[in-house]
Amino acid sequence: MDLAGWHDPDTMMNDWQDFPAPAKLNLFLHVTGRRPDGYHLLQTAFTFIDLCDTISIRVRADGQIRRVSELAEVPPEADLVVRAARLLQQATGCPLGADLRVDKQIPMGGGLGGGSSDAATVLLALNHLWQCGLDRPVLQALGLQLGADVPVFVFGHSAFAEGVGEVLQAIEVPEDWYVLLRPPVQVPTAEIFSAPDLTRNTKPIKMPVFRDDATRRGLSNDLQRVACRLYPQVATALDFLQQYAEAMMTGSGACVFARFGSKEAAEAVRKKTPQGLQAWVVRGYNVHPLRKLN
Repeated sequence: MDLAGWHDPDTMMNDWQDFPAPAKLNLFLHVTGRRPDGYHLLQTAFTFIDLCDTISIRVRADGQIRRVSELAEVPPEADLVVRAARLLQQATGCPLGADLRVDKQIPMGGGLGGGSSDAATVLLALNHLWQCGLDRPVLQALGLQLGADVPVFVFGHSAFAEGVGEVLQAIEVPEDWYVLLRPPVQVPTAEIFSAPDLTRNTKPIKMPVFRDDATRRGLSNDLQRVACRLYPQVATALDFLQQYAEAMMTGSGACVFARFGSKEAAEAVRKKTPQGLQAWVVRGYNVHPLRKLN
């Protein structure tokens, strides 16, 4: 989906409006500690990529929230898009409702933040369509109730994140080309974070600058070793990409990526992808396509 191709929606009833929900990459991910409540303290850097879900929304006058698309693995009551709409409705007392349709392109269980991005897009879009008037920090706080990755998509810019991922500072990241690989496995985030051999004491760093290769050295994903042990398919994908560029897992996996200097270089590697691995060439973006919504 072309991130620049969405149109500014009006608020007419009965009209479907389409909104992009881009995936993210974690350019590194360090686990620096653990809170008494069990949540892990992180440092990471997020950027967006042009692999997108599309959320279609039709405003309803009767206050009902309905998901009209089928997602076999996610019942409507557990779907973050439905939960996001209801949370915004409850927080604002808005009498309007919405029909929600999700066109999934971002793989589930891949560490790309697809569900979180979908939820953030619903918060941003309905805040606009329902004319709720909530500012971005308030929407970020609502998003945090749905998941630790939701706030960065509401924040709307590449970011250095701390805390559980919700303390955000905008950063500029080169809008590079990446080869993104999906191994034939879904990795449950909770399983990775609960592993006894997970590194939980990486020394905190200052906010990194992603100007060139030198500034990225020493950055890693602390979850990667555990994911590779539990899911050898992740290690296989990394081994393939490591032949051509420095490769890393995003989030808690299973997807892995490597950065290339041009689209042509990335395409050349993608064409060599072994069978059994799904592959994309994607472009990084600093600014979320819904950043202009308020």
